[in-house]
Amino acid sequence: MKSWSALFVLVWCAVSNVANAALPPVKVEKINDHVYALLGPLGIPTKENGGYMNNSIAILGDTGVILVDTGFSKEIGEHIGKAVATITPKPVKYIINTHHHGDHTLGNIAFPGAKILSAEKCKELVEKHAYDWIRTLEQRLERTFPDTKPVLASETFSDGKTEKTIDGVKMIFWVPAGSHTGGDMMVMLPQDGILITGDIVVDQMVPSFIDAHVKSWVGVLGEVEQSGAKIIIPGHGALTDTKYVGQMRQRMQALYDGVNNGFKKGLTDSETRKTLDLHEWEKMVSYEDLMGGNINRTYLEVEQENF
Repeated sequence: MKSWSALFVLVWCAVSNVANAALPPVKVEKINDHVYALLGPLGIPTKENGGYMNNSIAILGDTGVILVDTGFSKEIGEHIGKAVATITPKPVKYIINTHHHGDHTLGNIAFPGAKILSAEKCKELVEKHAYDWIRTLEQRLERTFPDTKPVLASETFSDGKTEKTIDGVKMIFWVPAGSHTGGDMMVMLPQDGILITGDIVVDQMVPSFIDAHVKSWVGVLGEVEQSGAKIIIPGHGALTDTKYVGQMRQRMQALYDGVNNGFKKGLTDSETRKTLDLHEWEKMVSYEDLMGGNINRTYLEVEQENF
């Protein structure tokens, strides 16, 4: 009995240590008196980062905080919430989800009582795929997240731009054509010259095409480039601007054109990859993890368009 008890304690301690491993710090970057970027590390979910690898944004309203994107789990949401508490004593009253991917939505559960807003399609995709994202996180981190469950938006927006004032803050909710996903939504703060893009824009890393509409995404980047925003807050990476968005658009257009040319020559996706100029992509975080899948996704889209 003593040996079994000792083994139980040993296993419990090991699980506890993994579950309580310190998450990377939130980098708080003040943009102005009421908008703060909460920047997470770059990369894919790993044991080292505990699944924390997204940006969030805290917008201070008259009575509470409007939080854009909440992380990959309840514990990450709580981690982000602690960072918010260092900025203001105001509670998180509203959450905006830029798209359905788990690293942007599954922390919603850490903010009970907060009203959640998203694109209508995002809500549908969260309802359909949230548990797949939880399983993905569990497989990558090799532990379970029993307290992490999806919480759906109670207010949604459809295609186009909708102006709305929330807790004294004027916003424009921009639901573009399918781009990074089929359910993206950007948030414009017109009085501040700020555009929050979610993963439609990412800086310093390869964007994920797992649910992408690549050709349409290039067009949306062109619209963002012409938006007049002074500050772009991406879904991952450092604060940037419309000049960078133009560079991202050009890279993605060149990739799409290269894959399209390969397809029309009768090449397979792997043969097409050998013909592509990827030197700019190679310098980015997560190139080895994501680029092969991105090329395959683009090839399948081109194939479907030419069917």
